[in-house]
Amino acid sequence: MNTHKTYSLDEAQKKLEFYCAYQERSHKEVVTKLKDMRMIPDAIDVIVVHLIQNNFLNEERFAKAFVRGKFRIKKWGKNRLKLELKRKDISRTIIDIALKEIDAADYLETFHALAEKKAETIKEPNSYKKKKKLADYLLYRGWESPLVYDIVNTLIK
Repeated sequence: MNTHKTYSLDEAQKKLEFYCAYQERSHKEVVTKLKDMRMIPDAIDVIVVHLIQNNFLNEERFAKAFVRGKFRIKKWGKNRLKLELKRKDISRTIIDIALKEIDAADYLETFHALAEKKAETIKEPNSYKKKKKLADYLLYRGWESPLVYDIVNTLIK
C-alpha cells in the first residue's frame, strides 16, 4: 500500500513558502524537496518561479548566508566554501559575491586562532608528523595552501 501524501499546487506552494521562510535555501534544495513530494516538473517550475518572484527564494541571499554561517560556526576556509556552494549548483558569479561577505582581517584572525588551537591539541612528538596533521586538518577545512604551510612552519619547529 502506498501511503505517500499527494499535494495540490497550492498546498505544495504553501509548504515550500514555510520551508524557505524557515531558513535560506538553494534552488537545488527546493527542487529536490518538490521532487520528494512527488510534484510533476511543470508544477515544480510554477512553484519555483512563485518562490523567486515573492522573494522566498534568492540564490545570492542563500549563498551569502551560507558563507557567513559556515565561516563563523565551522571555521571553513574559502576553498571549502566554494566547493560546497558548487555542490549546491550556485553559479561562479554568486559564489564570488558571497565570499566578499568575509572580512579579510576576520578571515586571517579566524585562521590563526584555529591553527593555534589545533596545534596545541596535536599530541605528536615527531615534528614532521605533527606538521602534516595540522596541515591536513586546515586543508580539509578549505584554507588556502600558502596560508596553511606558512602557519604550520611558524607554529611547529
